[in-house]
Amino acid sequence: MSDFDELRPPQPTRRRRRRDGKRERRGWRDGGDGAREMSMVPDVEFTSYYGRPVVKAPPWKHEVPAYLFLGGVAGGSGLIALGAQLTGLDALRRNARLGGLVAIGLGGAALVRDLGRPERLYNMLRTFKVSSPMSMGSWILTGYSVGAGVAGAAEIDRISGDRLPLGPLRPVLRAVEPWAGLEAAVFSPPLASYTAVLLSDTANPTWNDAHRHLPFVFVSSATLAACGLAMITTPTRETGPVRALAAIAVVGDIVATKVMEHGMDPTVVETLDHGTAGRLLRTAERLAAVGGAAALFGGRLRPVAAAAGVALLAASACTRFGVFDAGIESVKDPRYVIEPQKRRLAARRAAGETGDSITTA
Repeated sequence: MSDFDELRPPQPTRRRRRRDGKRERRGWRDGGDGAREMSMVPDVEFTSYYGRPVVKAPPWKHEVPAYLFLGGVAGGSGLIALGAQLTGLDALRRNARLGGLVAIGLGGAALVRDLGRPERLYNMLRTFKVSSPMSMGSWILTGYSVGAGVAGAAEIDRISGDRLPLGPLRPVLRAVEPWAGLEAAVFSPPLASYTAVLLSDTANPTWNDAHRHLPFVFVSSATLAACGLAMITTPTRETGPVRALAAIAVVGDIVATKVMEHGMDPTVVETLDHGTAGRLLRTAERLAAVGGAAALFGGRLRPVAAAAGVALLAASACTRFGVFDAGIESVKDPRYVIEPQKRRLAARRAAGETGDSITTA
């Protein structure tokens, strides 16, 4: 070997197979003459093909989780208004109706803003497709809005001392008011839960993996929000049933969330435990527990009832935004897609091998 060869720096080479058939480790290795040579193939970690996510992220912004929350408030308020209508709790009925009307109005505005153009909401009503959560959700939203709008108009007219310019339509409005409240209540449970089906009917790792239990989480969360709003706006003499319902909803919300997490893939469930989503969901659990306890034990005091209502509303909002953020984050890391698929494939193969062995025996 010449003096020039001794001064030559280590040269990069491709990885070579050893005699036993295995590839040498990446990085620097010893050359045949004692010089260390660097592999041409760098150490890499799989992300995805061409640097793109395995699953495309939904183009939804903050208007969508806002609609998820407001739709839950409206759905829960419709049922509370019907209960108050049947039991003669006039203040609770009025506030629940108006609260549901305002919530569905703001939620519809958020939905239209996300769609970009108002006519797109009308276009979704041109079809009726049972297999499409988006199509069914559009009709559920419309059905609730009609009933809530008529019942809310009757309440506003009553508050104003019959001063709305209704003319001969006032007797008609009074006659259909109870039926409008009933119609809104019929659409209330679907309104509170269909958004969970809408999220689950995607390829998003988190939302799809939670499809069995997410509707229960959203329904209990909607009940929390509606009870919280009723406790803020209604005197305590009429909120006894609401306080009891809030305490039950807190237990249901916490249990449903834990069951959902337990039933999810151990890799995917990380998206609900870490980052912004984890903080929001932990905050939701604490707020729900505090609000439920305050409503149950101190709800007869107006300041305590109002504070409990704020806590329950905030808990519902944190749940909706937390679940939404977990789904958005899950598409950024391909392992949330790949690893559950590998486990499902291995489980199917194991089940197939077991079936073959039983048949052979």
